Amino acid sequence: MDACIIVPARFASTRYPGKPLVALRGASGVPLTLLERSVAAARATGLPVYVATDDDRIEAEGRRIGAEVIRTSESCRNGTERVAEAVKNAGITAEIIVNLQGDAPLTPAHFVTALVDAMRAEPECQMATPALRCDPETVENLLADRRAGRVGGTTVVRDHAGRALYFSKEVLPFTNGKGVVNGIVPVFHHVGLYAYRPAALASYVGWEPGPLETLEGLEQLRFLENGTPIRAVEVSAPGAVFWELNNPTDVPLIEAALQKMGRD
Repeated sequence: MDACIIVPARFASTRYPGKPLVALRGASGVPLTLLERSVAAARATGLPVYVATDDDRIEAEGRRIGAEVIRTSESCRNGTERVAEAVKNAGITAEIIVNLQGDAPLTPAHFVTALVDAMRAEPECQMATPALRCDPETVENLLADRRAGRVGGTTVVRDHAGRALYFSKEVLPFTNGKGVVNGIVPVFHHVGLYAYRPAALASYVGWEPGPLETLEGLEQLRFLENGTPIRAVEVSAPGAVFWELNNPTDVPLIEAALQKMGRD
């Protein structure tokens, strides 16, 4: 295989302990765990899927839903470190490793395909992640969150070649109240999905978190701080809803999105 997906999942979340096992109801009203829904989103791509965890309860749930589970240590500080350790522990030899985070069950399959296709087309590309161009309404919603002191979605700034210049929980670039330049909205929402070459993952775990990663709380900044380019692949999904499960208050939002999209 030249590509596979690893779903990193941990029980000891600071904001929402045990969230991979939280039940979510979709269109049919049948409760399925967050982990089961995230694995289902990964399986929709047709790629091999693994679950990486350090917890017995999550391992048991992974095996219940028929997933191949890779055990990792409790010392992993983020999903990228957990994916890197899973690759090493299981001896995975795929040329492209996709990290579909265990709290992102609404991720469209074509986002994964876009990353894998981009890396297949560019052998020198070490890492790729999706960038979703915002419409003016989304930009205003992001700005409203910041004005209210809330951390909203992550944004990414790209160069003309589609390489990421920076990621932030602030709304970048500064819009000066306009949001549109020459008829184009230059603000991109970053979707937390990653594809890596094995060599990039191996390098990542050898670097300590830098000040930008530490301040922003964004794991991908470790690559930029150490000079590894990230391809920010532009994707689109008209009418789709994106929401990660970070807090208990996110549960009804994700359930509403599942029901709106007709997902069981």
